[in-house]
Amino acid sequence: MAAFENTVTITRPAEEVFAYLADAENLPQWNYAIQQTWKISPGPVGVGTVYRQTRTLPSRSQEDFEVVVFQPPGQLALDGTFGPFKARTSYLLEPTADGTRLTNRWDLQPTSAPLRLLGPLAVPRVKAAVAENLHTLKQILENAGGQPSL
Repeated sequence: MAAFENTVTITRPAEEVFAYLADAENLPQWNYAIQQTWKISPGPVGVGTVYRQTRTLPSRSQEDFEVVVFQPPGQLALDGTFGPFKARTSYLLEPTADGTRLTNRWDLQPTSAPLRLLGPLAVPRVKAAVAENLHTLKQILENAGGQPSL
């Protein structure tokens, strides 16, 4: 098991940042490894909502994940298979004078024996890729010029 965190400050209210994050169909807009994400469970988004997505990196695959924490506007967590890892990703949103401090934590569990050996080498690259995605998220939300597309 490996874990890491990235933090970014977004000059938007926590409610807007949460609403955008909670709609996982927005993922392809800010995560360069995701081609498409769609909700496969009925009803509004909340604990138990299941999504499926098409990943293009590190290889093309389909993966499912579930919302396991949904506490607007402060906490969101997802469990699933993300690339070669079983993982939980969580988002903590804290209001600041300038907007929202977003802390994204990843707890990764390798899904194969070779990955258990190589996982520690991969984690810094995964952390850097996630930081790049969060920077893109920040740009999208701050440049929305009004309400982000929710």
